[in-house]
Amino acid sequence: MGASAIHSAEDARRLARRRLPWMVFDYIDGAAGSEAGASRTRAALDAMTLRPRILRDVSTRSLATRVFGQPADRPFGIAPMGMCNLSAPGADLMLARLAAQYGVPLGVSTVASTPMEALIEEARGHAWFQLYFSGDGSGTFKLVDRAKAAGYKTLILTVDVPEVGRRPRELRHGFRMPFRIGPRQFLDFALHPRWSISTLLKGKPQMANFLMEGFEFDRTESRAKADWDTLARLRDRWPGKLVVKGVLDVEDAVALKAAGVDAIQVSSHGARQLESAPAPISVLPQIRAAVGDDYPLFYDSGLRSGEDALKALMAGADFVFFGRILQFAIAAGGEAGLHRLWAVLSEEMDIAMAQIGVSTLSEIQRPDGD
Repeated sequence: MGASAIHSAEDARRLARRRLPWMVFDYIDGAAGSEAGASRTRAALDAMTLRPRILRDVSTRSLATRVFGQPADRPFGIAPMGMCNLSAPGADLMLARLAAQYGVPLGVSTVASTPMEALIEEARGHAWFQLYFSGDGSGTFKLVDRAKAAGYKTLILTVDVPEVGRRPRELRHGFRMPFRIGPRQFLDFALHPRWSISTLLKGKPQMANFLMEGFEFDRTESRAKADWDTLARLRDRWPGKLVVKGVLDVEDAVALKAAGVDAIQVSSHGARQLESAPAPISVLPQIRAAVGDDYPLFYDSGLRSGEDALKALMAGADFVFFGRILQFAIAAGGEAGLHRLWAVLSEEMDIAMAQIGVSTLSEIQRPDGD
């Protein structure tokens, strides 16, 4: 059992739940509050339907696209996720190699467990650095300069976490980074020996981008000081592409476009922050209508299949990102599990394209947003 048992994202999640410590699984899987936001997002995606078309020659199909003018073998990439090495030792590097193989963006989190320099090298340049504004911003702008020096060409500013959302599942386990191991955590690890032995042999996962900076990142520190002036300063300082992630409001989207942001990522942070936020897929067509057909618009949150990804493209996204399900695949079957799920997602989208009668992504018809 392992990679060969993964036939869907749910298979990967089920296997990961069995193999990961409860604390780690609930950190990856959990959402804000009672998780109604996550359910709302899932329900909205499930409610969307695709229009089957018949007797069209779709014998030759392609999932290839372009992102910021660069070719990509898939219309989906890897969302920035913190502390991926909790799913398995070396998970960050597995994701980087996947990005390199398919020419898709790897989102490198501020709180990655592998240094940003190593990840962009392993991804052969297919890496975007994700930034949190934190505290007074002094450490934040150090990371911006470091990303520039490392060769990053695209920066993702995540703006939907002015304060870290309350996720009861991880709070019940006493989850903190860096780890604080007490009796409950010790028992949890002891009951999952394969994970514990392999992880501890490789060393406790840490927030690697801060080891070189000489200070410890506090994931609970307020990020509420960021404002439109902060964005303007960042725009002036960053010469490459600037993406703002975590947008769910049409007025904000229009203002971001006017402020010189190169792309917007519609996202609810996987429903991990504000439980009462709208389902991102429901606001995506409205934001597309507001920013126009030619403005780059990305999407993440709640995607669990290739059909989900196709729905987001049809709702107005130019490119989408998968997140936690990739960590589940790694936990379930290592690097082979990751590639297995990636193949499943690709096949799901490819088959769905055939069913709706399109051979290329450029043939997808978007709604008008009304």
